[in-house]
Parts: sequence; C-alpha cells; structure tokens
Amino acid sequence: MTRFLFVRHGESDGNRYRLFTGQGDLPLTELGRRQAEAAAEYIEKQYGDSIDAVYASDLARAWDTGKAAADRLGLPITPDKGLREILAGDWEGVSFADLPGRFPADYALWMTDIGRSHCTGGESVAELSERVHAAVVRIAEENPGKTILIATHATPIRTLQCRFAGVGLEKMQQIPWVANASLTEAVYEDGRWTAVKIGETCYLAGIRTELPKNV
Repeated sequence: MTRFLFVRHGESDGNRYRLFTGQGDLPLTELGRRQAEAAAEYIEKQYGDSIDAVYASDLARAWDTGKAAADRLGLPITPDKGLREILAGDWEGVSFADLPGRFPADYALWMTDIGRSHCTGGESVAELSERVHAAVVRIAEENPGKTILIATHATPIRTLQCRFAGVGLEKMQQIPWVANASLTEAVYEDGRWTAVKIGETCYLAGIRTELPKNV
C-alpha cells in the first residue's frame, strides 16, 4: 500500500490573469506563495514524520508549492515531468474569455464533456490521464508502504479523481475542480485506489481561490 497526498499548486500568474496555462511555466503569485505556505504548515502538522518522499511537476508553480512543504519536512524534492499539467497546444496563454471565439468546437467539448476533449494542437484529456497515472503508479511501485506527497496541477488531479471513484473519463464532467493549494489524499494498493479526502482547504481561510466557471 502506498499513501498519496496530492497538493494542487497555489495561485499562479495564469490563474490571476485568467489565462489557460498548460505547460507554460508561469510562477506563483504572492497570494499563491501564501497558499503554498499554508498548505505546507497544514501538511507538517497533520502528517509530520509520516511523509517519506516529495515529488512534483517540474513546472515552477507546482515545484515551488511542493518545495514549501518539502522544506518544512526536511525532505528533498524530486521533479517528474509526468506530473505536468496538460499540454495546451494552441490554447496556451489564451484568456478563458477568448477561447470560445477562437476554438468554438474544441472548447465547447471541454466545457460540456471534458473527459473526451482535447486542447487544439495539444494533448487530449485521455492522453493526460494515462501519462499522469503512469507516473503515479511508477512512484507507488518505487515506494511500497510509504507516504508520498505530490505537488501537481488541477487537470491531473481531476483525472485521478475519476480513478479514485472507479469511473471512466466520460463521467469527468461531474467531478469538480479542486481549489488552489488544496490537499487530496488517496491510497493505492494492488492496482486499486481508495480516496480518503478530496480538495481539503480548511487551512486557506480568507485566501482560498478557485478556477473560474468558464474553464
């Protein structure tokens, strides 16, 4: 059995300015850094010495969120490109407000049936799901019986939630986004997932942020 703690990165410049940010490497905002520190403090208090290793997407917003916790725990942090956000292709850096006009069919599918959608010129959600899950399973196999903290992104966590719930991506539209710097806990054992908590934000009083409704 491997226990996972998935923390979504804190607010980034992309979040603040309402840009579709896939693998573009935008940093945390000042608020995002405060969120990351709040998450790190919570993780240290709640899980302390039980965490054995920390992994993160190598994109700055996730890396810096994970490092805030790793520093408190006195642990190194390992980068893993498999944990990156979706490859956004032509959508990269485009404002959410402009996406419907520029990519009407593809973005409409994203908004109505995200599990079957793809970023124009980029990754499909199904491809992302396979990439992220393969990375997490590999980490589990390398760390049997341990507790692992992973700092990653919104779409990877949303696809993982489908696996936790035992449903296919065709049900993904029913699964909400988690907030910035939220914590999701799950256990992986013998190829099966069990969710423990989803999107915990009790430590973000007054500084909680979420994705807007048009994404």
